[in-house]
Amino acid sequence: MQPTIILYTQPDCPPCEFIKLFFKENNIPFEEKDIKKDSRARQELTKTYQIFSTPGILIDQTIYTAAQFDEIKAVLNI
Repeated sequence: MQPTIILYTQPDCPPCEFIKLFFKENNIPFEEKDIKKDSRARQELTKTYQIFSTPGILIDQTIYTAAQFDEIKAVLNI
């Protein structure tokens, strides 16, 4: 079963593009939320998850940052 993934992004964010490309290359479905366009998503990222930079990667209710790439790969069995 595929995990539920929400990717919090914003424009001009190279790490966001890297994570999106990684998911696409590995056929991993994800929902993208642009925190510049979606104030509710910005509130989720900053208030709920205490993440103040993008990307924020929510995998089955656990939040990660791009710096945790090895953990993300392990959780996704890649």
